[in-house]
Amino acid sequence: MRIRLASSTDAPAIAAIYAPVVRETTISFETEPPDADEMAERIAKVLPRHPWLVAEVDGQVIGYAYAGAHRSRAAYQWSVEPSVYVAEDARRTGVARRLYTALFAVLRAQGFVRAYAGVTLPNAPSLGLHRALGFEDVGVYRGVGYKHGAWHDVWWGALDLSPARDEPPASPRSVTELIETDELATILSAS
Repeated sequence: MRIRLASSTDAPAIAAIYAPVVRETTISFETEPPDADEMAERIAKVLPRHPWLVAEVDGQVIGYAYAGAHRSRAAYQWSVEPSVYVAEDARRTGVARRLYTALFAVLRAQGFVRAYAGVTLPNAPSLGLHRALGFEDVGVYRGVGYKHGAWHDVWWGALDLSPARDEPPASPRSVTELIETDELATILSAS
């Protein structure tokens, strides 16, 4: 398995992985699956500020992970919200863990301090993954989303990416800056 930075050419495969999650589950609160064009726009919007990674086997994308801003105000710039999705036939094989591990390594190199993840309940596999990777319980938003004829809770967890410091931290670096220094290639080759 190879983990690399996503590009717009990955959008059709990413849309295909995500579509059944949107249509058939409450894992995502979206109600209409985005098409490849919309996914290409999302990738372009996330990059270069935050990472968007794909896992591929024999040139086939089998999963993806990305992080976006946790909130938009300046004081939140050191916090991110990660997500990971894996093709149905590749689930429970360690793909999500490897993608997240690589994603968190990139985020650390960029200078992000905390990650906050939301998981629609019930979702034992995702909750187990997040807890196994060190996410600690923050709380549960009760009845926060309505989909497929029912209200759903969302668990929130937090992960320390790097120690918070008392002094004013530097703004996180962009993915582009990591590419320019070859740091991204080094991180991904170790994944």
